[in-house]
Amino acid sequence: MIAVIDYDTGNLRSVANALGRLGAEFTVTGDAETIRSADRVLLPGVGEASSAMEKLRQRGLVEVIRSLTRPVLGICIGVQLMCRRSAEGDTPCMGIFDTDVKRLGETFSGRPACSCGCMGSAAAPAEELKVPEMGWNTVERLRSPLFTGLEEGAYVYYVHSYAPGLCPQTIATTLYGGPFSAALGRDNFYGTQFHPEKSGRIGERILKNFLEL
Repeated sequence: MIAVIDYDTGNLRSVANALGRLGAEFTVTGDAETIRSADRVLLPGVGEASSAMEKLRQRGLVEVIRSLTRPVLGICIGVQLMCRRSAEGDTPCMGIFDTDVKRLGETFSGRPACSCGCMGSAAAPAEELKVPEMGWNTVERLRSPLFTGLEEGAYVYYVHSYAPGLCPQTIATTLYGGPFSAALGRDNFYGTQFHPEKSGRIGERILKNFLEL
């Protein structure tokens, strides 16, 4: 059984619809014991980091999530809350991933490292960026079973103003005013800054891969 964590942060319906299209058995829940007993756990979310983190604390779910040993996937705000700290509201987060979340265009400047080891092309100046980023962008440097069957440069869908920085746990990158972590992975924990449930066939494959981990 798959648990989709409900902590009043939106986009649960789109995630539920995506799981339904895959024929997956799931429940939307905020109950700690149900989450602990699940075979897979999804932590979706949209909105503002400090209020989302407070809602997890109020429901007693922070330590529950940290203690999970089955595969966990954070989506959008979900992956941000799994990082050390978010610049949005100067919010301490769960610290599962060893990186901080910064506003697009303020920290992720410079040049991305490409797969051949060079520094790639120059990033767009921060003042030219539209924030939030809303729309399709590519994912590169894929290095996780989460991306089995995907090619470099696959397009995924973003709606965000903040993103995790690069770190040793980065398993995919995207360039928008500079490189950031499109996805993170550590042990049984995974997260995507983009929305797989809104990313068409590519996102469906990513969710299927997660369910098969």
